[in-house]
Amino acid sequence: MASDTSAPSAPSARQTELLELAYRYVLEHGLADLSLRPLAAAIGSSPRVLLYLFGSKDGLVRALLARARADELALLERLREQGALDLATAAEQVWNWLSAPAHRPLLALWAEGYGRSLVVRDGPWHGFATATVDDWLALLAEAQPPAERTAPAGEARRTLVLAVLRGALLDLLATGDRTRTTAAVRAHLTALTADGAPASDR
Repeated sequence: MASDTSAPSAPSARQTELLELAYRYVLEHGLADLSLRPLAAAIGSSPRVLLYLFGSKDGLVRALLARARADELALLERLREQGALDLATAAEQVWNWLSAPAHRPLLALWAEGYGRSLVVRDGPWHGFATATVDDWLALLAEAQPPAERTAPAGEARRTLVLAVLRGALLDLLATGDRTRTTAAVRAHLTALTADGAPASDR
């Protein structure tokens, strides 16, 4: 794999512009079969320029995955800014965002990156799935009371919530059935608030 050391140490205006254009391209076409030549033609550049700016194809893919994660982190920050939420309410707001049709391209790209990182253990995919799990668990932990947050049972509850959200999202991406998947998520969240959780977490 080519080294990324030839890339500029700080993003130039042109690099930032091309990254945004490339990001829009992969939201539509995906990353699995990404080829520099059609990508460059679509965004008004050339493979040579992309290789110079990003160091290698892997460097470009890594930058695109980071850009996708930035959108995910922006969602998490918006939820944090809304103040203290209980776990079920936080999960419901997350699902509302995940299930919105406008976010389908981003989440399809996320699912692709998540799946690839499970089978390609090095290169640009390395650590992508782990990072996203950590991001979401951190948000859900903030929605729990401090005493529950640090307890094994609290960790298990937010892990289960995340598993339900992720499973429902994959189902939604596969079938497009927002009504059924939303009903399933809400059924789980209703059970969550009735399963003996602390009153402060209801």
